[in-house]
Order: sequence, then C-alpha cells, then structure tokens
Amino acid sequence: MTKDWEDRVAAAWAAFDDYPEERAADFRAVIDTLVAELPDDSPVGPFEQACAWDSTGRSDKAVPLYREALARGLDGYRGRRAKIQLSSSLRNVGQPEEGVKLLTPELDAPSDELDDAVRAALALCLSSLGRDREGLSLVLGALAPHLPRYQRSMANYARALVNPGD
Repeated sequence: MTKDWEDRVAAAWAAFDDYPEERAADFRAVIDTLVAELPDDSPVGPFEQACAWDSTGRSDKAVPLYREALARGLDGYRGRRAKIQLSSSLRNVGQPEEGVKLLTPELDAPSDELDDAVRAALALCLSSLGRDREGLSLVLGALAPHLPRYQRSMANYARALVNPGD
C-alpha cells in the first residue's frame, strides 16, 4: 500500500454518501477496483471489501471478509476496527454471542480513539443477548468522561448496574 492508494481509498469513502442505496453495487465496485491493486494475500483487501458490504447493508457478505482479513493478520488500528465491525455484523446476522467473545478482550486493549466504539458495539451485542444492564453499564461508562458535569455520578451508576452493592 502506498500513500496514494490510501488517499484514493479515503476519497472513495469520503464520497460514499454520494451513492444512493440503489447504487450500492457501484460503490462496492470502486472499492473492489482499489483492492485489486493490492497483493493477493493482503489483509487490507478483504477488510475494505467487508467495510463496503457492511456499509451497504449486507452484513452477511461482510462477516466472512472480516474474518479473512483478521485471519490474514490484520492488526493495529484497522484490526481493531475489523473486530468492532465484525462484532456488529455478527449481531446483525443473529450471532451476538460471537460478537461478545470477540470484543470483550478489546476492553483491556491499549486505549485509543476506538474505545467508545468498542463499548457501543459490545453493548449492542449484550442487549441482543438480553443482557441490557451490562450493555447500559458499558454505554454509561463510555459516556461519563465526555459529560461537562456528573462524570463521577454516571461512572458510579454504570458500575452499580452490574455490581449493585457498589
């Protein structure tokens, strides 16, 4: 991958909203064309294709591509994004328990700007499993630091949802 390739992928995604739903296949074709420039064994190719399928409402097509990207060794920022997005897609296709298994270790991963997205996706998976209190706890815990006031109270309420004795 070159900076030029990365810039063209970024430009394609920046134009995503220009593709109405009936032109979803056109957007995926743009991504497929860019992916065709990568080496056959690149983990980034299936990741970008999964994102395109996912973003055009086809979680079922995205799941195997996310899995392929991770199996090929996708790591770092894109790897974490793949885990978040795969978990969300798994929930969408009726497999939220797999999403929980995939994202739970991410709660202890080194912190980055995706921390709140991890918690949000995990909360949705938990809710799909009927574990709403745990999901709400995660969301409140993620929200608390962003509030102008009540950070401590909200963090305490988040903990109390899963540990009533606290």
